[in-house]
Amino acid sequence: MPTNFDEIIDRRSTDSIKYDFAAARGYPAGILPFWVADMDFRAPAPVLDALRARSAHGIFGYTQPRDGYFDVLQDWFHTRHAWDVVRSDLVITPGVVFAIAAAIRVYTAPNDAVLIQQPVYYPFANIIRDNGRRLIDSTLRLDRGRYHIDFADFEQKIIENNVKLFILCSPHNPVGRVWTRAELKQIAAVCLRHGVIVVADEIHEEFVRPGSHHIPFASLSEEIAARTVTCTSPSKTFNLAGLQISNIFIRNEELRSRFKAELAKIGYDEPNTLGLTAARAAYEHGAPWLTELLSYIEENHARTKAFLAQHLPQVGIIEPEGTYLLWLDFRACGLSDEALNRKIIHEANLWLDDGPIFGAGGSGFQRINIACPWAVLETGLKNLAAAFN
Repeated sequence: MPTNFDEIIDRRSTDSIKYDFAAARGYPAGILPFWVADMDFRAPAPVLDALRARSAHGIFGYTQPRDGYFDVLQDWFHTRHAWDVVRSDLVITPGVVFAIAAAIRVYTAPNDAVLIQQPVYYPFANIIRDNGRRLIDSTLRLDRGRYHIDFADFEQKIIENNVKLFILCSPHNPVGRVWTRAELKQIAAVCLRHGVIVVADEIHEEFVRPGSHHIPFASLSEEIAARTVTCTSPSKTFNLAGLQISNIFIRNEELRSRFKAELAKIGYDEPNTLGLTAARAAYEHGAPWLTELLSYIEENHARTKAFLAQHLPQVGIIEPEGTYLLWLDFRACGLSDEALNRKIIHEANLWLDDGPIFGAGGSGFQRINIACPWAVLETGLKNLAAAFN
């Protein structure tokens, strides 16, 4: 049966950080949340069926994935991304941010330089600093409504700071870029030239709009695969974030052994039982649901774009190539970031992610999550228009 993505599901009182913790985080009670990147849609029916069946068994002891789990992953990445993963490369972690933090500790020493490309997913900066490393930024360049990598600056920053590790966000959150093969090859050439390890956060890999194509960074060549830690997860694709399951692929045996040793130090071994169940069901049976979802999100994008053009022409959209997140440009409104936040929170009653938290280049922008029923999104957009008009 087709999924009714228009259904409004009440998520309040489910311990949802999106809906239940506004007051605890300093926001007005009852504010409409469009900030954190999880979706307001139920997971695919085959996933729910698999979870019900597993729960009915009633025993939730320690688990490990069997061969069938990897076979499903292998088929998924081969079919959708022409990327052939190897079973020995797989390391399971509770999440992608967890894996990136582990990689920073494993492959760099205190005060080593770690490079990112801001404005970018803000936990990158947090975990770099929290682990006592130096944050180095090669800011993305916005030119005629599209973000680009300044490759001269990118390489210069690596050389000047003796950068050991680079975190690649692909597709990029929040600016929505899906990097081309030529761009990825240029990144690879620079990193190989200077011995930089690449941690590729590819969690949004399935959210690619028509006309763009996600290319796993490690699929470029065996040489670059040997320098790459690829972070994937069904959490964004199938709305399973709370089940704490991510699939990390590390081709280089030495890098993989060191990564596993870090997990052993932390004390992490057995994955979440229901996370494994959900991930396997999602990758094995979730493709039809995902096709419907992508079509719905594409429609939400078109409707949002039309609404803003008609009712808020002073607010621009950086046309996304991927993700279900829109990077809205409020710079023409002439407000400081503080005044912009106040207006959005207290006049529009909306909880968005304000641009400055994404680092350099974020001033004047706001990120909005459009993976929700259109009626909910339309209400938020009407609130925004009323506040500014």
